[in-house]
Amino acid sequence: MKKVLIPTKLDKVAKELLESNGQYKVVQEEKTELLALAQQHPDAHAIIVRSEKVTPEVMDALPHLKAIVRAGSGFNTIDVKYARKKKVDVLTTPGANSNAVAEEVVALMLADARHLVEADPSCRRGEWEKTKFMGREVTGKTIGIIGLGYIGQLVAKRLEGFEMHVLGYDPIVSQERAKEIGVELVDLPTLFERSDYVSLHIPENAETKGLVNAALLGKMKKGATLINCARSGVVVEADIRAVKAEKQIRFLNDVYAKDEPGPKSCLDIADIMVPHLGASTKEANWTAAKFAAQFLMELDEKGMSSYIVNRDLPAGLNESYVDLAYILARLCRAVIGTETKLKLVETSFYGQLKPFAGWLLAPIVSALSDRVERTMDPKGAAQFLKNMGVDYADREVDEHKGYGGSITVDLTGSLDADHLIHASVRGTVTEGNLMVSRINDFDKLYFEPTGSILVMIYKDRPGVVGQIGSALAKAGLNIDDTRNPHDSKGENSIAIFKVNKAVPAEVVAYIAKDIAAKSAFAIELKTR
Repeated sequence: MKKVLIPTKLDKVAKELLESNGQYKVVQEEKTELLALAQQHPDAHAIIVRSEKVTPEVMDALPHLKAIVRAGSGFNTIDVKYARKKKVDVLTTPGANSNAVAEEVVALMLADARHLVEADPSCRRGEWEKTKFMGREVTGKTIGIIGLGYIGQLVAKRLEGFEMHVLGYDPIVSQERAKEIGVELVDLPTLFERSDYVSLHIPENAETKGLVNAALLGKMKKGATLINCARSGVVVEADIRAVKAEKQIRFLNDVYAKDEPGPKSCLDIADIMVPHLGASTKEANWTAAKFAAQFLMELDEKGMSSYIVNRDLPAGLNESYVDLAYILARLCRAVIGTETKLKLVETSFYGQLKPFAGWLLAPIVSALSDRVERTMDPKGAAQFLKNMGVDYADREVDEHKGYGGSITVDLTGSLDADHLIHASVRGTVTEGNLMVSRINDFDKLYFEPTGSILVMIYKDRPGVVGQIGSALAKAGLNIDDTRNPHDSKGENSIAIFKVNKAVPAEVVAYIAKDIAAKSAFAIELKTR
């Protein structure tokens, strides 16, 4: 019998499903602290948790542990790297809580629009303040949804009955998928300018932390509403505080730096604040519990799951190629444009890499979306692309080309309904170093894609490299390496500069204008 610990208030369906399987004994004790429970049951095979922290100490107390299942989508409370070191699989149940969070967004909107939170105690006191609680209707208004994953798409669907105009921003969702769910894709400034409501549904990481700042908040309509049921760090609370009175912005909040009792930093700016209730419904708890049990049984019986987030590398695959796949996809995304809506991802794996095509898809998708871990199971990565309306094709390769040990990543996207754009990047690993050999029609580049990179594509003519170098010098940037080949027709050139620090956006814009660049971008390339 395999012992499973559930140290949380999780729906009993998980325990029932596991025990009905006949192979599991379940210990569910929500009032016992996890480490203490682990020490009492050192023979445990698996743990199913909600928000409990699974630390190295907990894992060390369980020498037979094989799996940790998070009944939910986030896993920041689990030390996944240590789990991998201990050969423990970490699984999540994405989508289980999505409807609950989507409905919470609608509930917050309506409660605020009709002043229900304030009106209830007023009425209970015997007061009759109809004029004071004059509200507004959400029907016909415009909502901007930032992040169109499971939850963002459901928010759009749940609001269909209110005949709202839905704007959306997501770096990876396709135009076709957006059209299917009734969303108009726009850039972030436009979304904030046009929306009566802005709802956040993005993870918190290096790229999204502080995303909602003074620059975007300053574009909001007077009296517009910001709803955060995502992560606290994606908004700059001080910037809300600075513009709230002038803009009369309403702020509805469900997330905090720490999920625990005590004073909250947004107390003075939140018009409604609730204790992270997004996933707190009986239905979401039941679904997450059911998924957790099913995924654990699938892992044990079939040796696989689409939702392992710390998958180990298969024997024979060098981790450098995982890094290469990730870097090539990031670079290709920059070439095609970060605001271009993806339509198709294509890959080519040459030589010894062909058997690992599925495994290398996850780091590629991870480079395109911060909602995917590079160690995710291949099926999970493929399903994510499908959910976002992006097609995927792994192409047959011609080994006679001699590209053994190389990876090619191609991206096709749409600028609008009638215009497609394409980018292609190929690279390899040589002497332990990542190497980019081709970008679009610029071949034999052979540059190491690490650090701060500036790329300019322009009509070939003498003196341009000197112009770029001079501008970089004036900006206090030192050139570490450069490449400057022509395309196959000799019409255009690409200038690739590796510099000692990040190139500011204003410097990129100045150089692009100065040399009349056809394409220009700066990017920081590093493996996670």
